[in-house]
Amino acid sequence: MTRKLAAILVADMVGYSRLAGADEDRILARLRTLRSDLVDPTIAVHNGRVVKRTGDGSLIEFRSVVDAVRCAIEVQTAMVERNIGVPPEHRIEFRVGIHLGDVVEESDGDLMGDGVNIAARLEGVAKPGGICLSEDAYRQVKARFDFAVTDLGQIQLKNIAEPMRVYSLQIGTPQPNPARQAQPAATKMPSAAAAPDKPSIAVLAFNNMSGDAEQEYFSDGISEDIITDLSKLSELHVIARNSSFVYKNVTASVPEMAKALGVRYVLEGSVRKAGNRVRVTAQLIDASNGGHIWASRFDRDLTDIFAVQDELTQEIVAALRLNLTHGDQDRLAKGRAINVSAYELLLRGREQASGHTRTGNIAARSLAADALAIDPEYAAAQALISFTHVLDYVNAWSNDPEGSLLIGMDLAQQAVEMAEEQPNGHFALGMACMWNRELDRARAEVQQGLALSPNSAELLRLMAHIQIFSGDPAGALETLDASMRLDPHHPEILFQFLADAHFSLGEYEHAIAAIEQRLQQNSQSETAYALLASCYGHLGRSEESRQAWEKALRINPNFSVERRRRVLPFRNPEDFNRRVEGLRKAGLTIPNLGRC
Repeated sequence: MTRKLAAILVADMVGYSRLAGADEDRILARLRTLRSDLVDPTIAVHNGRVVKRTGDGSLIEFRSVVDAVRCAIEVQTAMVERNIGVPPEHRIEFRVGIHLGDVVEESDGDLMGDGVNIAARLEGVAKPGGICLSEDAYRQVKARFDFAVTDLGQIQLKNIAEPMRVYSLQIGTPQPNPARQAQPAATKMPSAAAAPDKPSIAVLAFNNMSGDAEQEYFSDGISEDIITDLSKLSELHVIARNSSFVYKNVTASVPEMAKALGVRYVLEGSVRKAGNRVRVTAQLIDASNGGHIWASRFDRDLTDIFAVQDELTQEIVAALRLNLTHGDQDRLAKGRAINVSAYELLLRGREQASGHTRTGNIAARSLAADALAIDPEYAAAQALISFTHVLDYVNAWSNDPEGSLLIGMDLAQQAVEMAEEQPNGHFALGMACMWNRELDRARAEVQQGLALSPNSAELLRLMAHIQIFSGDPAGALETLDASMRLDPHHPEILFQFLADAHFSLGEYEHAIAAIEQRLQQNSQSETAYALLASCYGHLGRSEESRQAWEKALRINPNFSVERRRRVLPFRNPEDFNRRVEGLRKAGLTIPNLGRC
């Protein structure tokens, strides 16, 4: 058995016995259809796991309360539409209860415990077509959704010892949510429903049809490079790889995925690599009507893979009838690496680096070095090696972190000189300059990168990080908002950046909310807990500060405030001192600093 914290959703069909008594076969068929067409795909899109079903009821686990509530809202809203014109006595309606709590996971994946029991009791309180949340769950999402919420007060739930505060989420016409209105606009999560004015597209992970699971890196790499090429176009809104790849191996329809990502067009395809031959198929779909705008298949020698990517990108541009600027045309016309062996090594290296672990960092550097040995002018490989050395500095993974940073700086400069037209070199140099406290130079490099790749969520996140260190947290919030529109399923580190920006503005409650979001996805971040401890200290919540600080030290007993002071490149020392001051207000004992 495993004990853990989980977001639990329990749903039940209203009046199932009555409806089944009238026509059991028909109601079962309708329920099966609803699950296959609506419920299960929506659960998959929002990263849910169906733990079990009991007749008309369902127990579902989600990675976060936000995902659980989004899923519930989408299903309940769809049911309102489906029931239009259906007599009340024949309608299928669901009740939903959501709770964030402690559960026990059995060896077969089943969940038990108070977390499950409370969610089930909340479902019983909900009105037909409604959603009830516990106070713990509501706290996670109260500033995120524009739906009217009714505070039902303290309710004694059946077989639950203590009364619980319950909130009812009303589904129907969206109404202003006071909690969200009070939140600064720059901290709102982007709405996937708010499609951009320009044409919008998501490139899904191409299917690996090679019959060899180890070739997954190759099909993923092709998809990622197509995203990179399309991201260079200022006339197009392109969803980041991090978000479009969420739907890899997920059974959901194209319209459902497009709606979740806030795009009109979706590109899907497959890659079959066998020996020296490669076959790439692709189709461009208009999600507004499900129609195929364009489809093509490329059967080529493996050495022609770059030409295939170029042709594919050009055909997408033609199919969408984009009016490219001269800058867009120039960026697409730039060449790329031509040695396939070096390219495959780089793809493997990128895959290793994406995990942001010490061992993955070492493996990525070795693979990129092998690529450079084949093609000494391979700028992307040089940029990747630079990135790994900078990570060694940031995380103190090497015996000489300061030396690692200098190496990273030098290699990034070389990468830019090799191929000034490639944004990844400017990203690497911008990151290295930031950590080397050359903030103005870092900003200039990122601006050059964004000029080359306007749709790069990664460059936007780096720009926000630079803005935080430069003393412009309000500007950082605006930049993060732009990056989230391109990458709605952004990496959890973005929540840390949001927290850092709000902290610098003295908005400690907002910072705490962002940290809690990060910790839901990564409970092993000592930096998140350390900032949380400082937030609580500033708010006079000393006991909560102490608990957060103890968790930071349990995760990393060697966590050093003094090293953080030395490494974090704040332009204004007071921005860091404010962090220490929060710990001091809580009366904590800090290693190397004594009692604050």
